[in-house]
Amino acid sequence: MNCSEGIDTRQVDELYINLDPIQAGGRLTTDAMKAVIAYGDGYSVCDNCVKPFRLDHISKPPLAEFHRDLAEFLNMDVARLVPGARRGFQAVAGAIVKPGDPVLLTAYSHYTEFLSVEQSRGMPFEIPADESHVITPDAAADRIEEVIRTTGKTPALMFVEHVDYQYGNLQPVTDLTRVAHQYDIPVLCNGAYTVGIMDVKGKELGADFLTGSGHKSMAAPAPSGVLATTDEWADKVFRTTGVKGDLTGRTFGIKEVEMMGCTLMGVTSVGMMASFPHVKRRVKEFDTQVRYANQIVDALLSIEGTKVQSGYPRMHTLTRMNTIDSFDKVAKTHKKRGFFLTSALRERGITGILAGSTRVWKFNSYGINKEQAEHVSKSFIEIAEREGLPLSG
Repeated sequence: MNCSEGIDTRQVDELYINLDPIQAGGRLTTDAMKAVIAYGDGYSVCDNCVKPFRLDHISKPPLAEFHRDLAEFLNMDVARLVPGARRGFQAVAGAIVKPGDPVLLTAYSHYTEFLSVEQSRGMPFEIPADESHVITPDAAADRIEEVIRTTGKTPALMFVEHVDYQYGNLQPVTDLTRVAHQYDIPVLCNGAYTVGIMDVKGKELGADFLTGSGHKSMAAPAPSGVLATTDEWADKVFRTTGVKGDLTGRTFGIKEVEMMGCTLMGVTSVGMMASFPHVKRRVKEFDTQVRYANQIVDALLSIEGTKVQSGYPRMHTLTRMNTIDSFDKVAKTHKKRGFFLTSALRERGITGILAGSTRVWKFNSYGINKEQAEHVSKSFIEIAEREGLPLSG
């Protein structure tokens, strides 16, 4: 069989309310869909690439202007498009971390942050979270002191999550960066779940580096993202090549080493740019989205035995629930076992929760409207009632 024959038409977001934790903020806008069709060819943005032959200098389509607008939007000085937030981690660690350098991460750092440290041959040290699943400034200060005492070195870099991927909690980034800067430690703020979702101002957070995910939170095709920094660090992380071919004498202009030259070719860069006007508007409506998330959480909490493991009330739409004492009790005797919940939700036009999950699971309601929030809330309660689970109040 021709493998292309096995590619089904994907209609998840057209047919369902999609609560997938990592897909909610990456749904393409209509303008991005049009851009995907027009610029789907591999090097489509290179039609008018002239000297100095670099993505952030292309004026048609207006990628040069887009880079400047992104930096301004993020309240940073310089921005570059990258293939996902993880490549931003890699670029910063590659520019700053030397073999043997200690690097601070947190108990909720993404695995790719660890990999970026490992690739640079640094030594990762984690800052623990408190019982509320928050990284506190005191914990950061204590860990910095411990690392200095045990290694004899000040950490070369600190990674912090703006909103962590495990609990969806808003972390106290401003306080954490203040602590790090007291020790002259630069800070990379991972905004994979906030840049493009919330109105994020990098300098106000105290971030030296700010990363965002296009495909996770900026309504862009994958893989795409952004790395932004301040003038203080731009020359280091965006350094240009200085090598020369020993036989040919070739040099390579102003290609940026950590960016490996150009970063996003074609559909990813133009799709991200096409969604940008929509993204700038939607971050202003984040409070409404949080209200919808809390509405759904409140409905779930009305089912006896259900707990929210994320901070409550919610301050972000990514939420972690514990239904061991509610839906999981049903799963133990239900003919569909743990799949009864996601099956019942799908019957009601709701998808995105990990199939078979009835113990601990996450959802992200970002992007839904008032009617959809009411439908999701009502659906959880209806399923609970059908399965004989008691409701409180």
